[in-house]
Amino acid sequence: MLLHIPGLFSREEVLRIREALEQTEWADGKITAGHQSAKAKHNLQLPEGHPLAKEIGTAMLERLWAHPQFMSAALPHKVFPPLINCYRAGGSFDFHIDNAIRQPRGSHERVRTDLSSTLFFSDPEDYDGGELEIQDTYGVRQVKLAAGDMVLYPGTSLHKVNAVTRGARYAAFFWTQSLVREDSQRTLLFEMDGAIQQLTADMPDHPALIQLTGSYHNLLRRWAEV
Repeated sequence: MLLHIPGLFSREEVLRIREALEQTEWADGKITAGHQSAKAKHNLQLPEGHPLAKEIGTAMLERLWAHPQFMSAALPHKVFPPLINCYRAGGSFDFHIDNAIRQPRGSHERVRTDLSSTLFFSDPEDYDGGELEIQDTYGVRQVKLAAGDMVLYPGTSLHKVNAVTRGARYAAFFWTQSLVREDSQRTLLFEMDGAIQQLTADMPDHPALIQLTGSYHNLLRRWAEV
């Protein structure tokens, strides 16, 4: 499942964030890459624990934890603290699959990367190239969203960031360990939850709502890992 979540940050917020990012110092993006990924990764990144990355990441997660669509689709259990990157002057990241397990710096807790997320801080017209390409069951899909928008997709997906040939592409990215490990099961629950919400809005007294809601929770009880 690939999900577009629009408007997580407002236009004014994005402008303030981007101004701060343009004025900060960056490190080589290979600092958080695995052995194989490091060979394909050519970008800049704020180090883990960087004050600006922590500030932006905290604001992101506060909004996502209150966002019904994200909560329904991701069913989050644990999240790796968001990281911030920048692609410019030919920067790219060739096809790869993210490491299955991530451990935040300075923490003993490990996060299984069931879901990957990218939140854009640059508008498509601000840079050429830089598309996020994701291979899924429907083929290769290119993602280049408005600043403030986020995409959520399975961590098992083969994906890459095309070379940026003009301007700069600023973004945040992170991983989520879901209560439900299997993507097909999460997709079924997400679609079922959406149908229940629609039926609740259209026919709030329909007797099938009780049965459907019960079936949703029984499936979640069967598949969830806590």
